[in-house]
Amino acid sequence: MNPAASLSPQPDSAEWSRFLDDTIAAFDCTTGTLHRLDPADQHLKLVAHRGIPEALMPVIGSIPIGKGIAGTAAQRLEPVEICNLQTDTSGVAKPGAKQTHVQGSLAVPVLDGSRLCGTLGVGKLEPYDFSDAEKARLMDLGRAIAGRLLPA
Repeated sequence: MNPAASLSPQPDSAEWSRFLDDTIAAFDCTTGTLHRLDPADQHLKLVAHRGIPEALMPVIGSIPIGKGIAGTAAQRLEPVEICNLQTDTSGVAKPGAKQTHVQGSLAVPVLDGSRLCGTLGVGKLEPYDFSDAEKARLMDLGRAIAGRLLPA
């Protein structure tokens, strides 16, 4: 299943939510986020989310490049994985991220060629090492939606 296949050329928020739901299901995950890069302030702006506590909305609504898991994926232009967010000591995840109860976490940049358009992330409630194939699949999904994620 390709969650990007059913998106219109300029998806609305309901379509982005369905895309994220389908992506979460395809990766057997329980949480997910989709952010769009705002060229004005170079922050990642939340487009869709699932399974994220309401208390974290102010934190994940606008993420600076280089901050947190999504911001780090955007900065590095490569997947960022944390096997167990609850016990991670790398410093990549922000302290509030533990409120999600997510353990296995993967965020990838959404790229149009080499141009950053946003980030896509999924998470599991148990420790998990995402395979190289899963990382590549999530990157491919990001590439498939990149042009539609850009502001019109």
